Amino acid sequence: MDKILILDFGSQYNQLIARRIRELHVYCELHPYSVSLDFIKDFKPKGIIFSGGPNSVYDNGAPDISDEIFALDIPILGICYGMQLVTKKLNGKIGRSDSREYGRAVVDNLAPSSPFFNSVSDSTQVWMSHADFVEALPEGFYPIAKTDSIPYAAAGNDSRAIYMTQFHPEVAHTIEGRTILSNFVFDICEASPDWVMDNVVEKSVRDIAFEVKENHVILGLSGGVDSSVTAGLLGKAIGPNLHAIFVDNGLLRLGEREEVENNFSSLVDLKVVDASKLFLDNLKGVTDPEKKRKIIGNTFIDVFEEESKKIKNATFLAQGTIYPDVIESSVSADGTSKTIKSHHNVGGLPDTMTLSLIEPLRDLFKDEVRELGRVLGLPPELVNRHPFPGPGLGVRILGEVTKKRCDLLRLADHIFIEEIRKAGIYDEIGQAFVVLLPVKTVGVMGDNRTYESVAALRAVVTDDFMTADWYEFDGSFLKRVSSRIINEVKGINRVVYDISSKPPATIEWE
Repeated sequence: MDKILILDFGSQYNQLIARRIRELHVYCELHPYSVSLDFIKDFKPKGIIFSGGPNSVYDNGAPDISDEIFALDIPILGICYGMQLVTKKLNGKIGRSDSREYGRAVVDNLAPSSPFFNSVSDSTQVWMSHADFVEALPEGFYPIAKTDSIPYAAAGNDSRAIYMTQFHPEVAHTIEGRTILSNFVFDICEASPDWVMDNVVEKSVRDIAFEVKENHVILGLSGGVDSSVTAGLLGKAIGPNLHAIFVDNGLLRLGEREEVENNFSSLVDLKVVDASKLFLDNLKGVTDPEKKRKIIGNTFIDVFEEESKKIKNATFLAQGTIYPDVIESSVSADGTSKTIKSHHNVGGLPDTMTLSLIEPLRDLFKDEVRELGRVLGLPPELVNRHPFPGPGLGVRILGEVTKKRCDLLRLADHIFIEEIRKAGIYDEIGQAFVVLLPVKTVGVMGDNRTYESVAALRAVVTDDFMTADWYEFDGSFLKRVSSRIINEVKGINRVVYDISSKPPATIEWE
């Protein structure tokens, strides 16, 4: 397959670049910027992309690359920090600003005939995130786009096939970003669109069978999209050597345990473990979100290890870890990437765990996981289900997690999702849920004063879960949901709606 190599300089968007390239059906891999020149030559990429990053090229020890990479005669795209690094390496000039430019901006297309900006509008919205900027271009480069605040929002050198953008073409807020990336991948790199999900399934099944051999695998089955697709993939690869364990941690959605039993009891070797009291006891008095995640993750592994002793030849623990989990938990070896939050299935595993991990979805984004599920022939109601965090309601209850607060949130969340389904808009929304806030407010019901909890509704539209916008419900829908929650959930007297996009907010609150 033709391949694109992405060098990671620490941007929170780095894996999103990979997702955009894959959407073009071109294979790509993300690797640290410090990989050797020999590695790059052996990889044989059709093009190289330098990601953005949190550093300034002026910082001591700032991420750098070998000058020899420019002599490989491979097309290069530098994004944000990548643009500044290319400029510095090729003897251009970088300016420093007293304040950063963050958010939406409008760029003017200065070179509509450029192969890099082919079919891009005369004026188009982009997403900026920078402080330093290019003040003078290297020799041989020409301006492709500008904004009111910076002279070089994009630039290129056609003879050397090197292009640069100060903005992020990979994020959804850059309206024509996909066109720009497509121009680079196809017109400049001349890559072929030969990466398809059928091939991913075939390769994954082969790799799993080779790794597992005659051993047995335990899968943590939750009934969500990721674990269901993992079960389908593992079942295809190793059949009866797969054993699914469902842990009721007391942090589930309403009726979730029963739903899993109904859907999977006849399909896999399923063991249901009620560990709700253990989880809630371990979470008693804990309010810090990172501590909650670690406790839930460690307790989860403890329960699994205990159950694994009952299964002969069990040597692997399978998990539905996906790319966004890895992205938001990762810190690169030299610390250039910044951790947003840890995930129990990638950042909270204890060193003493006796089972080896197998994570067949680790390199896939959520929409790719759904596509893989469809290729496997899984039911639409499983494949299209909204995602649910591994720590469950534990990270949707801000503050201490108790059974009473779980019961409040469970019912409120059920009402919200039920109304979304009734309205026929479930599939329009990428994720919807309720958050229980750690505050109480005064209310009036009848002739009585109440002092009860606040529930926050959250619903987003997204195609990759790396960026997202809030869903614009009509007023009558929100009024209906608010009325039902306040009337039917004793203990909640106020409902609010979260209208934050990602970025700058995350989708989950913790």
